[in-house]
Amino acid sequence: MTDRQKLTNGIAPRVILATYVLGGVGGVVFTLLGMPLGMLLGSLLAVAGAASGGVRLFGALPAVPQAWRYVLMPVIGVAIGGSFPADFLEQAARWWFTLAALVVFVPVAHALAYGLYRRVGGIDARTAFFSAMPGGFLEALEMGEKAGADVPMLLMLQFLRLILCIVFVPIAFALLTGKVVGSGAGLEWPGAEVPLMARDIAVLVGAGVLGWWGAHRLRFPAAVLSGPLLLSALAHVTGLTSATPPGWLILITQWVVGTALGSRFGAFEGRRMWLALRLSALNVALVLMVAGVIALILAGPVGEPVPAVILAFAPGGITEMSLVALSLQMSAVYVTMHHLLRIVLAVIFARLGMALLPKGDD
Repeated sequence: MTDRQKLTNGIAPRVILATYVLGGVGGVVFTLLGMPLGMLLGSLLAVAGAASGGVRLFGALPAVPQAWRYVLMPVIGVAIGGSFPADFLEQAARWWFTLAALVVFVPVAHALAYGLYRRVGGIDARTAFFSAMPGGFLEALEMGEKAGADVPMLLMLQFLRLILCIVFVPIAFALLTGKVVGSGAGLEWPGAEVPLMARDIAVLVGAGVLGWWGAHRLRFPAAVLSGPLLLSALAHVTGLTSATPPGWLILITQWVVGTALGSRFGAFEGRRMWLALRLSALNVALVLMVAGVIALILAGPVGEPVPAVILAFAPGGITEMSLVALSLQMSAVYVTMHHLLRIVLAVIFARLGMALLPKGDD
């Protein structure tokens, strides 16, 4: 394989270009219609619809190299780091209520999803167990494959858990709050209005690159986000910069991430995908109901609005849920910290629970 083929993952460049154009058109249309997270959802749904419908672009299903989206995802971490409030430590001291609640929430959410997949979906125990993990997408795939799970079904259930949260949570919040989540006009947060100078650009790029590299070396959860977030927060707290990435760069990140996620649907088998879609929809609805109850009880003690607490417990992608928090001008730091802990706890409880799985064939 040539260097160019490695860079494009063997996908024809014209197919990649056409896929991004398709995603871009969907994103622009959704944004113009005032849809929540328009660039992300529009590109995702446009490409997913084409991929699952068998639409061919130059003789191939829509496809882009999945690794490309990681080049831009640190932008979100840098933006969140720039939103660290001056009284962060004072606020964080109140968060222990919901951080402690995650220790109970994660195994409960795992158990509910496991029972749903087993009893309603009739899925074997190993596949149901790792598909039910409410976090740790890559870790679930790795552990499930080693344990002998049905990897295609595991992939579909875990992927659809993320996608359904990405799609429905912003829409629900837009309806409840009356705000267009992630629109071009509303995509601003503390620091977005500060003019970017050469020094600011150097600091922000350094936080993104060095943060990602360092977090990856130290094996942090969600290293592509957590590392840039921490270094960006340090840079802002110490006064190195007060600027954050511009809104147009966030929109490009949404477009690239949404297009990449949407192209994954071309690999799913139709009949089994519909089963996975129904099960995932039930799972996400059930978990969000539990998150809503927790939010109503604990929003007051932690000093955060109910939507922020729901976002902190929503079983969606950490990047996308953080984008929603940024767009609604909630505490993206609060939401992100909870999602990082959710991923860690999901992996820990899954490793502990593996011992309870049936030993023979299911």
